[in-house]
Amino acid sequence: MNPGIFAKTFQRATLPEVLDTVRSFGFTEIQFNMSCAGLPSLPDELSQATARRIGQELQQRGIRMSAVSGTFNMIHPDPLEREKGLTSLAVLAAACRDMGTSVITLCTGTLDAGSMWAYHPGNASPEAWRALTASLEQALLLAEQQGVQLAIEPEPANVVASAPLARRLLDEMQSPRLKIIMDAANLYPAGRPQELSAVLEEAFHLLGEDIILAHAKDVLDEAGTRFGAAGQGLIHYEHYIELLLRCGYQGPLIMHGLEEREVPGSRDFLNRKLAAVQNKP
Repeated sequence: MNPGIFAKTFQRATLPEVLDTVRSFGFTEIQFNMSCAGLPSLPDELSQATARRIGQELQQRGIRMSAVSGTFNMIHPDPLEREKGLTSLAVLAAACRDMGTSVITLCTGTLDAGSMWAYHPGNASPEAWRALTASLEQALLLAEQQGVQLAIEPEPANVVASAPLARRLLDEMQSPRLKIIMDAANLYPAGRPQELSAVLEEAFHLLGEDIILAHAKDVLDEAGTRFGAAGQGLIHYEHYIELLLRCGYQGPLIMHGLEEREVPGSRDFLNRKLAAVQNKP
């Protein structure tokens, strides 16, 4: 297990410049965003030539695309917005093989029409759950057709706001194409830092066998309202890493939610924690 990073952390004019910067910081694994190639995050069209070029640029530098971001609001109040997202998801899924990945990350959505990361009280309603499962059914058909996997993560402001809800979704959808992104910061119990360890233990008990990707960011305040670079806050990273290893996860720890200037310090922090855990007798 090694640190990886959201490629869009590095804002550069061209894809080669982005990837050269990724390598200059010592990373060999990324979560990709199509914006790094000068395209919308969810493009309306993507030629095979472009997808192959992205894959070749990565291969030339020894970088692996652990996943590509395909997030859209899966329960947007406007059904046309949901359909638009699913159409673009199909485009992205068709390009995955040429780009060198088989994992697309998703957002389980919110009824807030302005931002897919904003909380809405209706997210806990039966209607919101039905909208999510309806969108996921279509998305999983696309995933099956293209041989890719879809990864969702518990997000406090989304429909799937906790590990138990993520487990419920996996059990209901019954698809080997649906997997979990684990992010300890997203599971932080707001205002109750003393409960974090127990919450993480429960999350890994429920979801450990389905984790396909792990994220690394931190919680900067006890209220759980601010996030930042791993190593700057309240997440117990040695415990988090131990839990990942215990469930057999061997992929990258994908850093995000940080500024480029924070990358070296956060990367070094993660490497120290990884070494500390892996060197325990």
